[in-house]
This record gives sequence, C-alpha cells and structure tokens, in this order.
Amino acid sequence: MSALIHPTALVHPNARLAEDVQVGAYSIIGEHVEIGAGTVVGPHVVIHGHTRIGQRNRIFQFCSLGEIPQDKKYANEPTRLEIGDDNTIREFCTFNLGTVQDGGVTRVGNNNWIMAYVHLAHDCQIGNYTTFANNAQLAGHVEVGDYAVLGGFTVVHQFVKIGAHVITSMGTILLQDVPTYALVSGNPASPHGINSEGLKRRGYSSPAIMAIKRAHKTLYKSGMTLAEACAVIEEQAAEQPALQPLLDFLAKSERGIVR
Repeated sequence: MSALIHPTALVHPNARLAEDVQVGAYSIIGEHVEIGAGTVVGPHVVIHGHTRIGQRNRIFQFCSLGEIPQDKKYANEPTRLEIGDDNTIREFCTFNLGTVQDGGVTRVGNNNWIMAYVHLAHDCQIGNYTTFANNAQLAGHVEVGDYAVLGGFTVVHQFVKIGAHVITSMGTILLQDVPTYALVSGNPASPHGINSEGLKRRGYSSPAIMAIKRAHKTLYKSGMTLAEACAVIEEQAAEQPALQPLLDFLAKSERGIVR
C-alpha cells in the first residue's frame, strides 16, 4: 500500500488512484473509482460507484461521493459521478450518481468551493468557480452556471436552472429558474436586482454592468410579458455583448423564471 494511503483505509484493488493521491484514515474507495493527481481525501470519506475525480481536489472528512441516487426508479444502472479539478469539498457533503432517465451523469466542474453539508442529487450539473455555502440543497436535475453563489440553506427544486453569476441569500427557496446575473432571496424566491458586486470583482466594465441593470429592469420592472422583454433585451444586446448570456439562458428556461 502507498505511504500516502492510511493503513486503515480500504481501497479496492481495481480503483485507479494517481501515485500522489492521499487517502485518510478509515476512508473507503470503491472498485470503479478514479482519482487524479494531487487530490487529498480526508478521513472517514466514502467514494463509491463509477466516480471520476480530477486533480488537486481537497475532500474533507465524512463526505459520501458516488452513492446511488435517492430515486426509486434507480435499478443499479452503471451511472456516473464526475468531479473536475481544484475543487474544495467540505465536511459531510453528499453527491449522488446520475440516472438513466437523464444523461446518466452528475457533474461538478472545476474550482468550486463547496461548504459543509451540501447535497447534490442525481443528474445535477455544476459549472466552474461556484460557491455553495453550508447546507445548500439541490434536488435532481438542477443546473448551476459558472460563478453562481448559493447562500446557506438555499433549497433548489428539481429541474431548476440557475444562471451564471447568480447570487442567492440565506434560506432562499428556488422553485423556478434564476436568470443569469440575478440576485434573489425569499420563500419562494423573488428578484432583488443584479449581482453587481460579483460582476465588478470579475472584471465586468461599468458600461456592461449598467446594461445588465437596464436589462434586468426591462425584465422585471417594465410590465412587459417575458416574450416582449426578451425582444427589447435582444435589441439592447446588439450594443452590449454581456447581455447575450442572459438571452441564451431565457431561451432555454423551461420552468419559468422567478418573478
């Protein structure tokens, strides 16, 4: 056994671990698990299923990754969990495998900061550079865009889509899609402007942020229908490319947006 794997850890001989992967005391690594270089698995972590974890991840104690979905339709199909590179996954997180009713894969991208007790149900699709505060809970088939920030105890209904650069306040309940750039809070969630501070930190120019604010007012303050608002924002996007991701998100929304 590698010197980097604690003697009390149980690593299946068929599991594929890079030479420098560290595995803490009493952790269990299943047969179909693959873990990339530089990843550190803390003590008392259980990783099962067809799970692939990339490079330089930090997985803290008592996490459960790649366990079967909490879905009564699941019939032991070889579905997957895929986690990218440079993610921090704090204590007591639970990420489930996908289901054949969707794409068969639960996916987490790169450079995500995921705090304690976060649950990612089957078939969730998480982008890059997101932040999930403690106890954020996602039901099945949820999509989260890049740089989104979910406040503590945010609860997300199944099939909801959350756009890039969104921020939710503590205790937010999401029953519908959240458009790109929005700031939302409440139960059920309602819009409260845009994530302007986050956009500044990511290098958005003042004209771009002003255009996004104007588009948000068109969407929420003009009294227009969604189709009418999208037509106006499309005209605005001709002058400001930062609005195109918002239009793309609205075009694929299926549950309706928070309003």
